[in-house]
Amino acid sequence: MTAVIGFVSLILVIVAVITSALLTTTMEQQLDEKLYTNARGLSTLVEQVPPSKATVDNVLPAQLPPVSPGLLFAVFSQVTGASGVIISTDEGAITGTATTLTNAQLAQIATALGTEHIANATIENVGSYRVAVSTTPSGVLIVTGLPRDDIQNQLATLLTVIALATLGGLILLALTTAITIRVSLRPLRAVAATAMRVANQPLDRGEVTITERIPASQSDPRTETGLVGASLNTLLDHVDASLAARQKNEERMRRFVADASHELRTPLASIRGYSELSLRALSKQSPEEAIEGTTSSLERIQAQSLRMTRLVEDLLLLARLDEGRELVYGTVDLAQLALEGLSDARPTAIDHEWSIEVPDEPVVIVGDAGRMHQVVANLLANARTHTPAGTVITLSVAQEDDEAVLRVHDNGPGIDPDVRDELFARFARGDSSRARQTGGTGLGLAIAKAIVEGHGGHITVASEPGDTTFTVRIPVNPTHSAASDSAS
Repeated sequence: MTAVIGFVSLILVIVAVITSALLTTTMEQQLDEKLYTNARGLSTLVEQVPPSKATVDNVLPAQLPPVSPGLLFAVFSQVTGASGVIISTDEGAITGTATTLTNAQLAQIATALGTEHIANATIENVGSYRVAVSTTPSGVLIVTGLPRDDIQNQLATLLTVIALATLGGLILLALTTAITIRVSLRPLRAVAATAMRVANQPLDRGEVTITERIPASQSDPRTETGLVGASLNTLLDHVDASLAARQKNEERMRRFVADASHELRTPLASIRGYSELSLRALSKQSPEEAIEGTTSSLERIQAQSLRMTRLVEDLLLLARLDEGRELVYGTVDLAQLALEGLSDARPTAIDHEWSIEVPDEPVVIVGDAGRMHQVVANLLANARTHTPAGTVITLSVAQEDDEAVLRVHDNGPGIDPDVRDELFARFARGDSSRARQTGGTGLGLAIAKAIVEGHGGHITVASEPGDTTFTVRIPVNPTHSAASDSAS
């Protein structure tokens, strides 16, 4: 605001200086015209007097021609010297004794004129005059002058008016600018207040929701200050979404750790129990009975250790897939891989009906053959495990546009809608309609999803009673595979 007032003040000062200069010039031109008019009349009077008698007293008649009030008249002659008066007139008549100019005053007039024919002269005890000099044919110098009091008074009045108007205008400008700035910056104050409230929220832990927003009336993106508010709202929306995603990831991690701990606790408890049982049997039973009991306990310990090993390997595989590792790209015939996968799965569930649908031509993709075989095996195992005997399981492979599509369909009881959205989560379990018939880690579908996404594809499921289909879509030539090959 100070800069605005200073800039406007400078402009007003410049305008005042230019206005006063123009007014002074105009008024002096008008005064010069009066001065020349009076000078011509007085020159006529001087020419009527012989040069040897050319003095002011001899030139001025009792009845003057019309002259301007306060007229200065001086005569400079080499014969008679210098003389001058200031005449006070009223409608052309002398109203009083003319004021005689002293030699010092006449010298001041001569000095002011110098070599100029017209100039401004400041005369002691008289004031400021506009004086002009002319020469008669006889060589007498005539000086006429008029007071500049009107010019100075009008100029002083003008400058006073300009100063008062400028001061009033600046006060009004300051008030208007302050109000305008305060109103214009109101959105910024709202931004600052909102940012301060958000900054005071604990965002580093727990469930956090940022509900603070700039009101719509103060976040209009069509204005500069409103654009700041709209940008902050966008930032807060992004931060709020990021915090929600962070909270969801934390909850997922806690659930994952809890599930993994639960899965590991069971085999560890079994191993501990059977080992304690074996030690007790060795200390209290006969050697034959102890050997028989110990053999059974060791078999159970081995089974539980194998289960724990599979769980740890699955977790390690998921971690490597999350890091973008573990996949080795090459050419994979998805149709041939499906035939092999179905051949491996058929003996594990002879009470199910198995069918396969593959095209005559190979469906070739760029991918990791071993991991894609694991996807097929996991999907078939999932269908076999969670469906009753007599269920028809169909494995099909096709190429649709630039994607290879693998589907596993069954006519079992379907998936509970309550768990369908979390089906690919780690340690996810189906409901009673697809109850587990055999043990497992609950990571099969999560591993399948991670492998498919590692190939640039995606896996989906559609299910209703009597019709469940898992669909895998993988680009025939994923763009990231080349980068992965070059990196390896």
